[in-house]
Amino acid sequence: MKALSSEFGAHLASGQTTLCWCWRVARRDGVVMGFTDHDRTLTFDGTTYEAASGFTASDIKDSLGLAVDNLEVSGALSSATLTDGDLSAGRYDDARVEIHRVNWSDTSQRVLMRSGSIGEVRRSGTSFAAELRGLAHYLQQPKGRLLQLTCDADLGDARCKVDLSAPAYRGTGSIIAASSARRFTVSGLAAFAGRFFSRGLFTFASGASEGLKIEVKSHAKLASSDAIELWTDAEGVPAVGDIFVVTAGCDKRVETCKTRFANVINFRGFASMPGNKFLTQVGRRS
Repeated sequence: MKALSSEFGAHLASGQTTLCWCWRVARRDGVVMGFTDHDRTLTFDGTTYEAASGFTASDIKDSLGLAVDNLEVSGALSSATLTDGDLSAGRYDDARVEIHRVNWSDTSQRVLMRSGSIGEVRRSGTSFAAELRGLAHYLQQPKGRLLQLTCDADLGDARCKVDLSAPAYRGTGSIIAASSARRFTVSGLAAFAGRFFSRGLFTFASGASEGLKIEVKSHAKLASSDAIELWTDAEGVPAVGDIFVVTAGCDKRVETCKTRFANVINFRGFASMPGNKFLTQVGRRS
C-alpha cells in the first residue's frame, strides 16, 4: 500500500484531479534525466522532467510473490533527450528508473509508484521501446562461483591482480581509417601481437566518443597497421586522428594466463577438472 500525504489524498478524493506520470532515469555514468507525459516541464527533487518528450507507457504488470513486474516505455529518439548513439553504446543498460504519479499543479503532491531498471531496449528507425524491470529481477540472477575450466575473474580486478596500467598490457594510438562506427584501422600497436587486444577494453581519448569504453571483438595485424572491431557502435564513425587507449584482453584459459600474463598463481578457474572427453572416453585393453 502506498503512503500518501494528506494533501495528495484529498486531491485524489476530490474527483477533479490534475495528474501526470513522471519518469526519472539515472544512468550508471551519473547522468540523470527526467521525462513527463504532461504538456509542460516539471521540476522536483532536483530533477527537471521534460515535457513533450514523446514518452508513452504500457500498463504495469503487477503480481504477488517474487515474480518480476515490468512495463514497457516507448518513445522517439531526439538529440535533445535520447540519442541513438547513447542507446547503441549501452549507456542506458541497467539504468535505475523511478516512476512517479504527480499532481502537476502542485508537484509536492506525488507518490513513487515503481522503481526498477532498464532491461531490453529495441530500436526501429527513429523510435525505441525500453523494458522496465522491477527490482525482483535481480533475485533471478545467478550468484556465487561456478566450477568451470575457464577463469571467472575479470582481467585486472582484485582477484586477477594483473596491472593493466603497465605498458606491456596497454596500447595507445590513433585512428587511420574507419569503415563503420565499430570497425577501423589504427596505428600505434605495432609492438603487440595479433589478437592481443581481443576481448580487451577500447577507450576513446578524443573525438565525438571521448570517454566511451567498448569491449574489443577482434584485433588483427595488417601489413603496416592493426584492424580493430568493437562489439557495439561508437557514437558515430570515428574521425581520422582520434586518439584511443586499449588494454589487453583475456580468453580466460589457463594457457593464456600463464604465457601472456605470467599470472597462473591467480588463475580462478579449475583447469584440472575432467571435461566431456573424460566422461565419454571408452576404456581399452592394453
